[in-house]
Amino acid sequence: MKPVPITKQGYDTLKQELDQLRKVERPRNIKAIEEARAHGDLSENAEFDAAKERQSFLDARINELEYKLANAEVIDPATLSREKAVFGCTVVLENIDTGDEVTYQLVGPEESNIKEGRISIASPLGKAIVGKKLGDEIIIDAPGGRRNYELVDIV
Repeated sequence: MKPVPITKQGYDTLKQELDQLRKVERPRNIKAIEEARAHGDLSENAEFDAAKERQSFLDARINELEYKLANAEVIDPATLSREKAVFGCTVVLENIDTGDEVTYQLVGPEESNIKEGRISIASPLGKAIVGKKLGDEIIIDAPGGRRNYELVDIV
């Protein structure tokens, strides 16, 4: 698999989640399994079944995070050129029809959070922005209709 671009902040967030799962959640769940097992008949023990199911979820998430971290390519936005919109940069778009401005940071799928102004480079809007230069028009066919933006700043 090719490396997955991620910001340092995104990498640290995934690493923190992995540490939390390994050091807190998984040991807590193992203890819950042991306690449920002590209650006797496992065939009719709902606590045991729930704890085993949670264990499967935790193990799968730990494996997923380990894989993502192992394949991550940490990119520092501060080292990037401001010539065109690329992964990690922050862009300011002006809606040509309304004059409203929006600011987004272009990030990987793991880091995207529209409420925090971070959009994935794999999203339709992210794909439309990548490679654009100041003054370029960006046209998006959104569920609410076509939107026309101008790239007014690359931070």
